[in-house]
Amino acid sequence: MGKALVRVEEGSPVPAYRQIVDQIRVHLNSGVLKAGDKLPSVRTLSMQLGVHFNTIAEAYRRLANEGWIDLQHGCRAVVCMHQPAKAIATEEADLLCQRLRHLLAEMRLKGIPVVVVQREVGAVFER
Repeated sequence: MGKALVRVEEGSPVPAYRQIVDQIRVHLNSGVLKAGDKLPSVRTLSMQLGVHFNTIAEAYRRLANEGWIDLQHGCRAVVCMHQPAKAIATEEADLLCQRLRHLLAEMRLKGIPVVVVQREVGAVFER
């Protein structure tokens, strides 16, 4: 995984670690990243993105807690076989929907046409 797959938008209201988690999760769901693939080391990705290594470490910890990657001290993170998530609590679903609404609003504010947003959402569900 290189710099082209993950970017951090400075000035975004979304914290850098969350941007990284979300982008990696998209690549995992779309099949760009597969079980057994190795992610860049925390320090390597930190240098590529120009963010503090603790930001990358936090993103990797969150992905590991969700079961997406395996973290071993001294080794690079490795993509795991991921089991479908169990049903989540209503409150968590509400928070995810709120995040989606904020992201969609940000996309519209930046001038991304509705048809492009619809096409991208459709493409995610087709994968």
